[in-house]
Amino acid sequence: MAEHTSSSITIEAAPADVMGVIADFARYPEWTGEVKEAEVLETDGSGRAEKVRLLLDAGAIKDDHTLAYTWTGANEVSWTLVKSQMLRSLDGSYRLAPLDGDRTEVTYQLTVDVKIPMLGMIKRKAEKVIIDRALAGLKKRVESGA
Repeated sequence: MAEHTSSSITIEAAPADVMGVIADFARYPEWTGEVKEAEVLETDGSGRAEKVRLLLDAGAIKDDHTLAYTWTGANEVSWTLVKSQMLRSLDGSYRLAPLDGDRTEVTYQLTVDVKIPMLGMIKRKAEKVIIDRALAGLKKRVESGA
């Protein structure tokens, strides 16, 4: 199994509010530094995104890719790569755990494999930067009530 990078953060909001921001792909360019465009291509019977096209600019990694999303209950979403110009794989998930007092622990797990050769240590560092920025952006977005 491929190595993955994982990190967690506590957000001062209920899990439903956090997941609401995670599921609102159209607004990703407003709060994620790396996502420049997001377009929902397919939705499930509940209106949740199943396929999303993302235009990403994460410094060393610039890509136009499509992800397939799987929703597990109300507190977990995972994704896998459908197609990409630069990536061989991109698997990740957000898992939300309710805490006391309308707080949520969010765990983001990510595995990235690029088509160009890259040392594992550099790849893990890039994953960590992506995760930390995403969690910080998510926390700020949710807690601001935007």
